[in-house]
Amino acid sequence: MIVRRLAAALLIIGTAFASGAPAQSSDAGKVLRVAFPVAETGFDPQAGGDAYSNYVNRAMFDPLYKYEYLTRPYKLVANTAAALPDISPDGKTWTIHVRRGVYFADDPVFKGKRRELTAHDYVFALKRLLDPRMRSNFLQIVEGRFVGADAVVAKAREKGKLDYDAPIEGLQAIDRYTLRFRLNFPDYELLANLTTTPTAAVAREVIEAYSDASGWAMANPVGTGPYRLKDWRRAQRIVLEGNPTFRDERYPEPADAADRALAKSLAGRKLPLVGRVEISIIEEANPRLLAFAQKQLDFLAVPNEIVTNVIAPDGKLKTEFVQQGITLQRDVQPAINYTYFNMEDPIVGGYTPDKIALRRAIAMAYNVDEEVRIIRQGQGMAATQIVPPNMSGHDPSFSVRTKMDVEGAKALLDKFGYKDRDGDGYRELPDGRPLAIQMASSTSLEDRQRDELWQRNMNAVGIRFAFFKQKWPDLLKMARLGQLQTWRLGNINTTPEGFGFHGLLYGAHAGFSNLARFKLPEYDRLFEQARAMPDSPERTKLLRRMSEIVSAYAPWVLTAFRIENVVVQPWVVGYKYNPTYQYPFRYLDIDGSRRVLAAK
Repeated sequence: MIVRRLAAALLIIGTAFASGAPAQSSDAGKVLRVAFPVAETGFDPQAGGDAYSNYVNRAMFDPLYKYEYLTRPYKLVANTAAALPDISPDGKTWTIHVRRGVYFADDPVFKGKRRELTAHDYVFALKRLLDPRMRSNFLQIVEGRFVGADAVVAKAREKGKLDYDAPIEGLQAIDRYTLRFRLNFPDYELLANLTTTPTAAVAREVIEAYSDASGWAMANPVGTGPYRLKDWRRAQRIVLEGNPTFRDERYPEPADAADRALAKSLAGRKLPLVGRVEISIIEEANPRLLAFAQKQLDFLAVPNEIVTNVIAPDGKLKTEFVQQGITLQRDVQPAINYTYFNMEDPIVGGYTPDKIALRRAIAMAYNVDEEVRIIRQGQGMAATQIVPPNMSGHDPSFSVRTKMDVEGAKALLDKFGYKDRDGDGYRELPDGRPLAIQMASSTSLEDRQRDELWQRNMNAVGIRFAFFKQKWPDLLKMARLGQLQTWRLGNINTTPEGFGFHGLLYGAHAGFSNLARFKLPEYDRLFEQARAMPDSPERTKLLRRMSEIVSAYAPWVLTAFRIENVVVQPWVVGYKYNPTYQYPFRYLDIDGSRRVLAAK
């Protein structure tokens, strides 16, 4: 609940800023090198819908709040806010003060003048999430929350354009440095959401100068964060450089003994520590691991399909890596993997018993245990519910997992008229038309392995499956437009709060984060009831019921919770695994002497 969360956070000291001219910039001679397995889509914090674009955005843009890098359990602290919000007793009125003296990175659109961050920039950013033309994947962060917003959005839908100057009672900058939120209900997730990149400030004049017809400004990111975009070769290479106008933010003083050892040479130093970050897009697993082995990458999330090359059966790093001083850090990610069905599709969609039976039979026929054991190489576990472990809303005593039952799947299909009428080994629809399902799939090796598993499992129950192959960013665009019949993907959270995963199936989010376009009044009513409640046993009961509904109607096939393994080179200083902050560029340093020695 808000009171408990704020009371705990009141003891935290926010990020320190120095007044006057910018302090000395980061070490421009140091370079941090990493690789992404998936290509980015672009660098607009309100528009970018994929995790990898947002890892980059997080280095360039600033939300009001953040989670302190080292502390566990996670502690929420002020970032560009001057302090934690002042919240009314009923939880519906929030007042937030923005720090003075924070500036955007230099850009020609500012005509040679320094551009200070203001409360108006946050109002503009949040209105962009509401803008129907933007079709933001992060609409669920703001949808239905601010008093008066629905009427402004409805008018925007009618006219085809949002009036950004139209006042919204619940979303105001009451002066240059003060935000005032008036909420329709006490929003117990809002504070966590205000740590996320989609709520980061953008300058209106930048967006108006560089945006496309959809209002997206993907190629010209200008934020207040520690880095700025230096070079971008789409789907190949991203280079960030230290922002010379970045405020005087310092590496935090660790409280834990282990953290003090980790950060003994870093505490109090100005961030970012490294002046250049080079990100390569390497889609295949073997070349990524080879680049790490050849010391071309500084840390790496080990690809599942080759994890046995790095990790021994006991879960520890293999001796040859240990001898090089490489370390391993691992944990369960705040992520869910699933296959969704387009509920508007005439074959796999719909809410009638025969359509539900088809989806449930597919779920019963798929071997999740084999996916975890073979494709994920044991680096995960079968998903039991919508919210992953170690997050608020996860109930370790609860499971709606659909276990594999081939004979049961066949019987269910037979019962509802999905039968092989022509003897070719594949079933037809109840009306006799062909039953053929097309699953979207990326071009990666791991997805090719999943294709084979799905094909084999569906053949076993007589369902004809084909695969539509395309690069991941293109599939995401098609999914948001409702152009895919079914697709396998995952979602990861950047906060410890788990409730947002349920928003991926909320009807009002259909076509945005709700790629399945699932719309069920009972689910939506429970979602609306739960989002106005604090994390509590009462809310957990509602979340259990929502998971039961998802299991019953099967808009998703829940597959896996995943374990991430990260290997770190010995010259990287300050790396601490954080499943909600996988690429903490600003907090990492490079020991150049150790890198040189390792290269010899």
